[in-house]
Order: sequence, then C-alpha cells, then structure tokens
Amino acid sequence: MSQQSNHPADGSVAEALERRHRDGRPVRVGLVGAGQMGTDIIVQTSLMRGIEVVAAADAIPENVFAASAIAGAGRRKPEMADDAASATSIAARGGLAVCKAHRDVCAADGVDVIIDATGNPNVGALVAQSAIAARKHIVMMNVEADVTIGPYLSAKAAAAGVVYTLGAGDEPSSTMELINFLRGLGYPIVAAGKGKNNAFHVNATPDAYIEEAARRNMNPRTLVEFVDGSKTMVEMVALANATGMVPDIPGMHGPAAPVETLQKTFCPQEAGGLLTRKGVVDFTVARGVAPGVFAVAEMRHPRLRERMNDLQLGEGPYYTFYRPYHLTSLEVPLSAAAAVIFGHSHMRPLPVPVAEVAARAKRDLAPGETLDSIGEYCYRGFALTRADAIGCNALPLGLAQGAKVTRKIARGDYLTYANCAPDERAQIVRVRRAQDERLREAAIA
Repeated sequence: MSQQSNHPADGSVAEALERRHRDGRPVRVGLVGAGQMGTDIIVQTSLMRGIEVVAAADAIPENVFAASAIAGAGRRKPEMADDAASATSIAARGGLAVCKAHRDVCAADGVDVIIDATGNPNVGALVAQSAIAARKHIVMMNVEADVTIGPYLSAKAAAAGVVYTLGAGDEPSSTMELINFLRGLGYPIVAAGKGKNNAFHVNATPDAYIEEAARRNMNPRTLVEFVDGSKTMVEMVALANATGMVPDIPGMHGPAAPVETLQKTFCPQEAGGLLTRKGVVDFTVARGVAPGVFAVAEMRHPRLRERMNDLQLGEGPYYTFYRPYHLTSLEVPLSAAAAVIFGHSHMRPLPVPVAEVAARAKRDLAPGETLDSIGEYCYRGFALTRADAIGCNALPLGLAQGAKVTRKIARGDYLTYANCAPDERAQIVRVRRAQDERLREAAIA
C-alpha cells in the first residue's frame, strides 16, 4: 500500500508554502532595493502564505517604510536596524528589519534567501557576492548584472551549496518556461523571445520622457532603458546565455510580427522567414504581443502535425507557443520559495556564455568623458554573439557606467576596451575580469 509522503520537497510550491504556513516556518526573504520592483515584492508577499520579507535594505531607508505602508496592515512592522545583529533581532521578534546597507540584510541570521531588486549592475555584483558568502540563496532581478557576470556568480553559488536564479515573472524566465516545456517534449526550438512593449527609439534620453515616466510612476532613466532597446537586449542575452541560443544578427531582427505570424517570421529564410539559422533569440515590436513571450518550435512528424492541425494550431512544421503575460516582480517570490524549499533555479546561465550585451554610443563621445548609466545619455545596449563581441573587442554593457572615454567615439560606434577604460574600482569590473580569466583557462584546458 502506498502512503502519502510528508517530505517538505513533495508537491507544488503552493502546497509547500501552505505547509510552511501551517508549521510556522515561512520562507524568510531578505530584500535589497525598495523601488518599484521591491515595493511590488513587499506588497505581493504580504498577500501570500508561507513566505515573508523579514529584512530589507535601500539606499533611502524611508522607501522600505513607504513600501510597507502601501502593503497595508502586514504581518511585520518595519523597524530601523543599525547592523546585522539588530536586523537579526528585529526579524526574530516578528518585525521587518530596515537596513541602510545590503550587507546587513545578507549577514542577518534568520534570512533564507536574498532578492536583488536594485537593477544596478555593480550593486548586483556586491549583493550577489555577499549573499553567496553568507550561504544564502540569491534571486537576481538584476538582469544587467547577470548578463555581465552571471556564469561566475552561478558557479560560486553552486560551490557554496546555494541556488543562483533569475526571478520568475521577467520575460527571460517566462520564455524559459516555454522552452523547458518544448524541450521536455523533444521539439527543437527555432526561435524564442518577447514582444517589446514600448516605442523603439534607439537614441532616446531621459529628458524627453519625464512626463511619461511620472504618469507611469517610473524613473525616467528606467523608462528610457526600455525605450532605447537596452532592456530588450539585456533580457534576450540573458535568455541566450541560459539556453545556448544566440542572436541571429547583431542587435537581432526585431520585426513587427504579430502573434499570428510569429512562426512564419521567425523561421528559416528558405521557408519564407527571416532567420539564417535555427535556435535564436529575438523580439517583435508588433502591437499585441507584449507583455507576452513566445517560442517557435519545429514539429515535422506527420502524426504530430496531424494532431496540431486538429487542435487548430496550424499545419506546421513551425508552431508558435505563446504566453500572453509576464507578471514581473509579482512572480519573483515564487523563485525565492522554489530556491529555499526545492533547491530549484527557475533560470541560470550556462557555464560558458554564448552572447554579450555590447554598448553603442547615442552621441559623439570625447576623450576624458565619464560614461553615465544605462538608460541615460551616452550609450545603449546592443546584443551580439560572444564571438562577435570578442571580435570587435566590445566593452560589456554592465561595465560601461563610470568608464572613461579614451578615444573619440562617433555616434553609433561600439564602446570597446580600446576606446574606453572601465572603472577598475567597481566590483563588477573585478568580477568580470575573474570570469574572463576563468573562461580563458577553461578554453586552454
């Protein structure tokens, strides 16, 4: 006779969280960053059972108090912590420890998993390393850091016995769900990607988007990172490096392909599509695809095509599989729960990256200039295969902030190690150097 198992790793995340709630053992989250994304997480977890944010840090601690107020009468009252020890004490007695430094959240006892919701590549490097050093799982919403140093961080986390994962709900991880589903069924993936949900203006700058950003309760810089395409490039390179799929051409195609024609557009040229190869990442700017994600799979067996046609999904051999939404930060607590309860990563980079986010100048840049942030005035992200990035000596997008221009750069040109000097004091620069050295050693071996 079979018996029902009570092992905590059995069943779904929902079942496991319910058990945790009943047993009084919630998944305890440490949050870094209480802006738009972090506020969403504090609100979302306040509505869930079996998971709680017990400590949070922000450069402006008042943001955590504001987020807690938005969440309403939650289980934990925010209280200022002076250090890791006081954060531990506050969390233990049922409060929400509000910290000024991410290190205090990472070092606090009684925190199971860290969520980085900052979006700043260098801060992401610091947070991830602090979390891993403290033997805590790390959920990276900071895709900009992941595309720059993800393989290094993932390897370090594995060596420490903790989980490194991108957060559920972002386009890369939502697309990964489709890819895992299709690969599990044995169907080759021809293309996968997202719908771009903003106008595409490659030289956009924040001054032109102040009004729209205010209307959408966003930072203008953050909005411009979406508008100028940098965010799309980052997200699709993250997907590439987790799957082995690559941009078909520099910058990807980005056609205006609606949902109903995705399989006709993202298929080989000999079949009437755009692609020079199969197994690529890309995006569409057509209305009606965003906020969804898609994967185009190839199904050639006549029995499968008969069934797909019977299910009104077309004659094939290329078929679109589409998820019409992604819930951004609202889904992220599920990644924290899966990491703690199941030791599961929703998405992580392969040991050797296949793509890179390079940077191209938005305007002419002069020697001596210090580069600003992603989504500002100097540069935008641009997706390349790793081979192309190495070939043009491209400076990774995540290393651009704070770099000094050393030679004239014309608008549209790539930022490279030959015309820019990255800020060697930045942690992400040091980690990227270590990652590059590790990849060189592996290639020699």
